[in-house]
Amino acid sequence: MIKAIDYRYIDREKSWLSFNARVLQEAADPTVPLLDRLRFLGIFSNNLDEFFRVRFAAIRRLALSGQAAEKVLGGISAQQLLKEITEIVIKQQSESLRILGVIEKELEKEGVYIINEKEISKDQENFIHDFYIQKVSPALVTIILNDLAEFPLLKDTSGYLAIKMVMKSTEEQKSSFLGFKKSKKDIRYAVIEIPKTINRFVVLPSNGERQHIILLDDVIRYNLQNIFNIFDYESISAHMIKITRDAQLEMDSDISKSFAEKISESVRDRRIGEPVRFVYDQSIDKDTLKFFLEKMDIDATDSIIPGGRYHNRRDYMDFPNLGRYDLLYQPKTPLPVDGLGLEGSILQKISEKDYLVNAPYQSFAYLIKFLREAALDPKVVSIKITLYRLAKNSQIISSLINAAKNGKKVTVQIELQARFDEASNISYAEQMQTEGINLIFGVKGLKVHSKICVIDRIEDKKIKRYGFISTGNFNESTARVYTDVTLFTSHQQILKDADKVFDFFEVNYRVHRYKHLIVSPHYTRNKLYKLIDREIMHSLSGKSTYINLKMNSLSDPRMIDKLYDASRAGVKIKLIIRGICCLIPGVKGMSENIEAISIVDNFLEHSRIFIFGNNGNPEVYISSADFMTRNIDARVEVTCPIYDERIKQELLESFEVGWKGNVKARLHSEKLDNKYRVRDENERIFRAQLETYNYYRNQLEVITEKL
Repeated sequence: MIKAIDYRYIDREKSWLSFNARVLQEAADPTVPLLDRLRFLGIFSNNLDEFFRVRFAAIRRLALSGQAAEKVLGGISAQQLLKEITEIVIKQQSESLRILGVIEKELEKEGVYIINEKEISKDQENFIHDFYIQKVSPALVTIILNDLAEFPLLKDTSGYLAIKMVMKSTEEQKSSFLGFKKSKKDIRYAVIEIPKTINRFVVLPSNGERQHIILLDDVIRYNLQNIFNIFDYESISAHMIKITRDAQLEMDSDISKSFAEKISESVRDRRIGEPVRFVYDQSIDKDTLKFFLEKMDIDATDSIIPGGRYHNRRDYMDFPNLGRYDLLYQPKTPLPVDGLGLEGSILQKISEKDYLVNAPYQSFAYLIKFLREAALDPKVVSIKITLYRLAKNSQIISSLINAAKNGKKVTVQIELQARFDEASNISYAEQMQTEGINLIFGVKGLKVHSKICVIDRIEDKKIKRYGFISTGNFNESTARVYTDVTLFTSHQQILKDADKVFDFFEVNYRVHRYKHLIVSPHYTRNKLYKLIDREIMHSLSGKSTYINLKMNSLSDPRMIDKLYDASRAGVKIKLIIRGICCLIPGVKGMSENIEAISIVDNFLEHSRIFIFGNNGNPEVYISSADFMTRNIDARVEVTCPIYDERIKQELLESFEVGWKGNVKARLHSEKLDNKYRVRDENERIFRAQLETYNYYRNQLEVITEKL
């Protein structure tokens, strides 16, 4: 018997799809520059790929297992949820195609034309022919399918052209036809993998004021005759298909293998994971579609999505700018942090007081400067750091290797199970191990998602600690577009706690007590409950009380229930939740004191900031953890109190700046309709991310005036 659906919560998967719909809203927004609208289309597609590889795949496994999953899924069966997800995605895909068509027409008004193989001019033919011969042809993988004993493995990171060739009739077949015997046409099928080593958007030589771009797919279509010239066909067609596979890592239990070896092998095995989604050009012939579905064992438990002519639209994230910077957001130069220069000793500055860096509004370079100085400073004896996701050419890694070469004891906890970054992290681990860096590969059964660094420095014959604690990855690439806050501190008690976290990595059976930090999986839930309960007590006593929370996702049912309890007690709660929000705000008798918004704009909101009113003496925390069950109970996360009154005030004010947003702020609701926050008639336009930048710039101007 299926349990009744629990209407206290929004379904997690549908909430995530609603978040991705907000990304699609940015692609549709005419106030967003055109090339950035294409970038948002790419982000929407990339997000959807990861959703199917992880979340959809997990629900599919539940459906195939035959287990009763209604309790896990809030009262709905896995099969029904898969069906509903597919219906939502089909609608979103259709909307994304419509938006792409609108953007292409707007680009044409700007003199930018995206053409296909049937629109090539005589002047462009030679260029495309030469480009194909020199660049494309050597990179093509083409497979004839009919006579293969086993269907080839199609990768879920690639797009493919499904080829159908209708062969010319042979003399024997013609004779049969003349003898009034019906003859079936010989059909051959093939696949062409679209090369990933070549930019998918081929910029053609300009023609006057017009700029033309053709997709690599269409360059291949234009040259089908060259590819299949050994076949005597009467017609040939090419339609794009794309497959998504289950990204679950299956860990080998062989105790003779190292953890890194097991992860590496699991990543290799991921490429043959079960298909979970098949997207196809809806103009494809029915017999061709049937052939591929049967050969690839795609069935009703998989999501079969009719799409347009082109898939893998994540590639639009790398659409060429064509020198048209007028069609892009104008970049904002990261601001300096008052008193924390990039010249002179950063450790000396931090020894005097704490500093907060809010990237990308302020420069991430301070973090690199910190590590580079520590690598060279003769008084620094050790560096410990956690790493989760790293840049392609990481300055963090080069700084740590530099430190090891200078005789420092460097300890790195690197998370090899950071999803989709496993191979990259294994490669970095091998580099660091070669350089003598001490590597820790985490805690069995727990991902390490905390963002901490501690260095030991000899001062007056004693060890003094310096460090930083952050809400985001130590990644200089994402720091340009992810909003994250990092606390630089020499607070010895906080850093002593941080050092205990590293002890826990190495001796997992010993659970430490922390005086300042809140550490998952042992303490976060209970401590957050106590902080919320205190606000409830204040409210019931008639004292000043509120809770302001900013995070990526809120999905843990027990944490949501605790916030409902606070709302019923009269605690005013403001939530800025970028992504998943399973809490339903504004319901009388349950959550009428809770308001919740999502900000989706040019930067990706990633910082986690927790504020508890505490009867006029607010407590402020920054954290690596969202209010998700995995972050609270199944990961190593660190939440750090802010003691410096100046920084505390900065975070209180910056939260309010975000909360006042009335341009890119959407309201979370049970309807998942992503309605924009409505401005009052006399209310000025207030774009939260722009105003946050202005907030920090104005602070600098005020300080300059005082000087």
